[in-house]
Amino acid sequence: MLSLIGAFYASEEDIMNEWFDVVDKDDVVIKRELRSVVHAEHLLHRAIHILIFNDAGDLFLQKRSQLKDQYPGVWGTSCAGHVDSGEHYDEAAYRELQEELGVDVKCLEELLYLPACRETGYEFVKVYKLRHNGPFVLQQEEIDEGMWVRPSVFRQLIKEKPNSMIPSLIHVWQAYEREYLKY
Repeated sequence: MLSLIGAFYASEEDIMNEWFDVVDKDDVVIKRELRSVVHAEHLLHRAIHILIFNDAGDLFLQKRSQLKDQYPGVWGTSCAGHVDSGEHYDEAAYRELQEELGVDVKCLEELLYLPACRETGYEFVKVYKLRHNGPFVLQQEEIDEGMWVRPSVFRQLIKEKPNSMIPSLIHVWQAYEREYLKY
C-alpha cells in the first residue's frame, strides 16, 4: 500500500515509522519517538483538527479509510492529523489540509486548545475552523468518503450512533459547542 506524504510516496511501514515529539503534561517536548511506539504506549503527543463549514453552515466530515491503523471506516473531523516531530501546530494544520483535502489556504481561525486525554488519543489538540465550500480532493489512502451535515443532525448522530465516529471527533465537537454554540 502506498501513501502520498508531501512530495514522495511512502509505504505503510514508512508511515508507522513516522517520528512524533513526545511531550509532558504541559505540552513541552521531552523526546522524539516513532509513531508506532507513541500509540502503543499511549505517550502524550500533538495533533490538529480542523472543522470545515460551508456557507450554509454545514459541517464537513470525512469517513476514515479502511486502511487506517486506528478507527478504520468511521467518521472523523473535517481534517485532522498528527504534528510531526519538529513541526508547529499551525504548520501541521496547513500541511494536513493540503494532503487530505487538496486545500491550500492562507488563513485558518484557531478556536481551541484541548489537553491530552483518552478521548483525544493522548494528544494535545489545537482545533481550527475554516469556511470552505469545496470541492475537495480526498486523499484516497486516508479518506473513503466525505459528507456535509447540518450541526443539528450531527448532534443527533452523536446521540444515536457514537460508535460510528472516532472519539476525538465527538470530544472536539462537544468542546466547540460549549465554547461557541452556547444555547
